[in-house]
Amino acid sequence: MLKAMIFDFDGVLADSMPYHAQAWKIALEEAGVEINIEDIYEVEGSNHVGIIQLMFKKVGKTPHPQQFDEIAQKKREIFSEISNLETFEDMDKCLFILKKKFKLAVVSGADRNAVYNMVNQFYPDIFDIIVTGEDVDNGKPSPEPYIKALEMLDVQKDECIVVENAPLGVEAAKNAGLYCVAVPTYVGPDKLNKADIVLEDHNTLKTYLHSLYSGQI
Repeated sequence: MLKAMIFDFDGVLADSMPYHAQAWKIALEEAGVEINIEDIYEVEGSNHVGIIQLMFKKVGKTPHPQQFDEIAQKKREIFSEISNLETFEDMDKCLFILKKKFKLAVVSGADRNAVYNMVNQFYPDIFDIIVTGEDVDNGKPSPEPYIKALEMLDVQKDECIVVENAPLGVEAAKNAGLYCVAVPTYVGPDKLNKADIVLEDHNTLKTYLHSLYSGQI
């Protein structure tokens, strides 16, 4: 029986990833790493350590140990300056209904302060637990973030589903042995083909979630 739902935040609950991607691009370029916005969308869901490692590797470089904190801090500063966040239409109403029946969680690769600030701003008193990129040693695509969420929710794998929008997030959910629903917010649906089901858009997602609430699936 379904008891819990776990949501990625950026790209699933808030249209925030363009600002994250732009902030990463600027911060990395200042560190001598030239990337495209699409490169960040490909690794969305990883924590800051993973993103920095992957972007340096992409251009054939290796970050110095101190650069992890330096680049991450610069990215945070840029993100706070340029972000103008919006949620996806009526996702708050959808979650309010789901909360009556299911335990709800957020699992995000973003920094703790950023995630908590966004959740408190847009979805106050909705989620039972939150796991951020700073709460795990290994970010997505490692299963660790989702395994941690399962433990905190006190549910079994077959009692929970994950809603993701990023390739690494889908991979993390499947690595954790979880049923994964994907929505192609920033990448094509073909990039999410490891998910159990790929929905067309957020309107379709809301319909799907409501059907789970009403027991129609």
